[in-house]
Amino acid sequence: MDFKFFISKLNNFISTLHEMLCVFPDKCPIIVFAVAVPPAVHLVLLTLDVQNSVKFALVRYTLSKVRERNDTILDRFLDCVKRHPHKPFILFEDESYSYLDTDRQSNKVARALQQHTDIKEGDTVAILFGNQPFFLWIWLGLVKLGCSAALLNYNMRSRSLLHCFSCSGANVLIAGKEYKEVVEEILPTLTEQKVKVFVLADQCTTAGMETFSDKIRQASSEPIPVDVRSNVRLMSPAVYIYTSGTTGLPKAAVLTHLRLWNLSFVQSTFGVSSTDVFYLNLPLYHTSGLMAFTGTIERGSTLALRSKFSASHFWDDCRKYNVTVIHYIGETMRYLCSTQKRPSDRNHKVRMAIGNGVRADVWREFLNRFGHISVKELYGSTEGNIGLSNYTGKVGAVGRVNFFHKWLLPYAIIKYDIEKEEPLRNSEGFCVEAATGEAGLLISQISQKAPFIGYARDPKQTEKKRLHDVFVKGDQYFNTGDLLWIDEENFIYFQDRIGDTFRWKGENVATNEVSDILTTMPSIQEANVYGVKVPGQEGRAGMAALRLKEGEPFDGTGTFRHVSRYLPAYARPRFIRIQNCLTVTGTFKHRKVKLVEEGFKPDEISDRLYILDDKDKCYVPLTQRMYDSVVSGMIKL
Repeated sequence: MDFKFFISKLNNFISTLHEMLCVFPDKCPIIVFAVAVPPAVHLVLLTLDVQNSVKFALVRYTLSKVRERNDTILDRFLDCVKRHPHKPFILFEDESYSYLDTDRQSNKVARALQQHTDIKEGDTVAILFGNQPFFLWIWLGLVKLGCSAALLNYNMRSRSLLHCFSCSGANVLIAGKEYKEVVEEILPTLTEQKVKVFVLADQCTTAGMETFSDKIRQASSEPIPVDVRSNVRLMSPAVYIYTSGTTGLPKAAVLTHLRLWNLSFVQSTFGVSSTDVFYLNLPLYHTSGLMAFTGTIERGSTLALRSKFSASHFWDDCRKYNVTVIHYIGETMRYLCSTQKRPSDRNHKVRMAIGNGVRADVWREFLNRFGHISVKELYGSTEGNIGLSNYTGKVGAVGRVNFFHKWLLPYAIIKYDIEKEEPLRNSEGFCVEAATGEAGLLISQISQKAPFIGYARDPKQTEKKRLHDVFVKGDQYFNTGDLLWIDEENFIYFQDRIGDTFRWKGENVATNEVSDILTTMPSIQEANVYGVKVPGQEGRAGMAALRLKEGEPFDGTGTFRHVSRYLPAYARPRFIRIQNCLTVTGTFKHRKVKLVEEGFKPDEISDRLYILDDKDKCYVPLTQRMYDSVVSGMIKL
C-alpha cells in the first residue's frame, strides 16, 4: 500500500473518531486529553502523533529487515551506486562527485591501505580531517576493509589528541596535510608505539610520516571483495566519536553499524527524499555530520559539503547548490540571524532545517527573516540510546511524548538533586518521575532494542552512565546527563546539562579537563571550572574560579598563553575569578551551583574578575563597562 494513501486514510479515521468523541465523550478515556486543548488543536496533534508513530513503526520494521540480512550502510551505498551511478553524491566547492566516483575513490583508498599497511578486518584507523570529500572516501574505504574509524576532532592538541588516538586502539593515523604540524607534536610517542602515520600530501620530509595522496593515486579502483569484511556484523564497531561526557579527557563513544542505520533514518522520518540536496557545514567528526552523510546514503540523495561554517556564504551556497534541506545547531541559526539583512534573504529553495539546540526566540526570528522553512528540532547524544524529535514544529520544543515511542523504547524524566548531583529516590530506594512542568533528569531504559554500548576501553566511565534499580529491582537506564521538562500538552523541552559538562560554540566542554590544564601552571593551586549564561548567547561560556599559590600574582598574559597552547578555542575559559579559597562538598567535589548563579557580574562579586582578550592575547580585568558591552553584544565572545 502507498504510504501517503495509508496516512490519508488514517487521517480520515482520526477525524471520524474525533467527531464520535465529541458526541459520545463518555465512551472513551481519550476524551480526557481532548478537553485539555481545543478540539481542532487536539485533532492536529493526534494526527501528527499517529503519523509519527507510523513512521517510527516503519523504521523499526526496516531495521528488523536490515538485521535479517546483516546489511550495513555500505551495502545501501553500493546499492545506490548500482541504481544511479552518475547521480551527484558530493558537491564540494566547484566540484561534483557522483556515487560511482565515490565508490572508485574509496576502492583506491582501501587498496592503498592494503598495500602499504598491515591492517586487517576488525582493526581501527584514526583519521584527522576537516570537511572534504576525502573524509568520506577514506571512511567508506575502511568499511570496505571491515575496519572501524576513529574520527578525531581537529581542534584537539598534544595531550588530548594523543589520548583520543590511544583510547581507540588504532594502529594507523591518516591526517589532512593542514594538520601535519599538529600530528608532529605527538609524533615521537606515535613512533614509539610503532603507529603508521600518513599525511594526505604528495611530499613529506618529516621522519616517521609517509605521503598518502600518491599511494591512493597509484592504487587500483577495482571493487573490494566482500569476503574481506565477511565477519562484520551490525553490532560491530563502525566509528568512534569523541565526547567530553561528564569528567576528564574526551572518551571514545562506540557507534556500531546498527547505530549508523538509526542515525541514517532521521532524514527519512522527517520526509527528506532522494531528490533533496542536503547542506552540511558542521564537522564530519561530529554525530551531526555522521547523521548527514549516512542519511544522504540512505535516501540516495545529494550532500552539499562546506569545509567550515560561514554565515556570510551560507545562503550563497544554498543558491549555488540548489539546497533544499539544511543542517544546524543553535549557534549557526543565531549567526545567520545576526548577519546584515539582504534583499535576497528569502531567495532560496530551502524547505527544511534539521538540527538541535536552537532557542525559541532565534527560531522565530529565523522563520520571520528567511521564510517558511520547516524546522525539525532533535534531541540526542553521541553515546546515548534515546532520541527525541519535534515532529509537530512546536517552537522551542525538542519533542513530544508519543505513547507508541515510549511504549517501545521506554524513557522517563525523573526528579534530580542538582546540589548533590544525583537522582532523588523515595523511601523504597526507587527514582521518582518529575511532575508536569518540573525539570528532571532524562533517562532511557537499556534493553536489546535500545542498547548502550558505552566507551572504548573505559568500563569505569561506561558504568557511570548506567542507573540501576530505577523503578524496579534489576532494571537499568541510561543517564543522559540532561535536564528536560514536559508541559501540559506533552511537549518536551530541554532545560540544561548537569554535572561537569557544559556546551559552548557547538562543543561539549569537560570542566575537569580544563581544570587539569590550568593547574599545571606553576602559580595556580586549584581551579574550579564551570559554565555561565551570557545574555544573547547559546550554551554557556567557560569560567574558572582560581586559587593561586601563596604569594603568587595572577599572570594574565601567561595564563592566556597556557590555555591557547593546550586547549581548543571553545574550551578556553572566557572569564576568570580569583578566590582565596574554593568551597567543596562533603566528598571534596568543588561546589559550582552558587558560582554558576553568580555568573560574572562585577557589581555583585567582590572577587577579582578577568575576561579573555583575544586581541591583546591576555586576561584583562573585567570592568562594569566591559560587562555591559558583553551583555549588549558589543564585545563578542
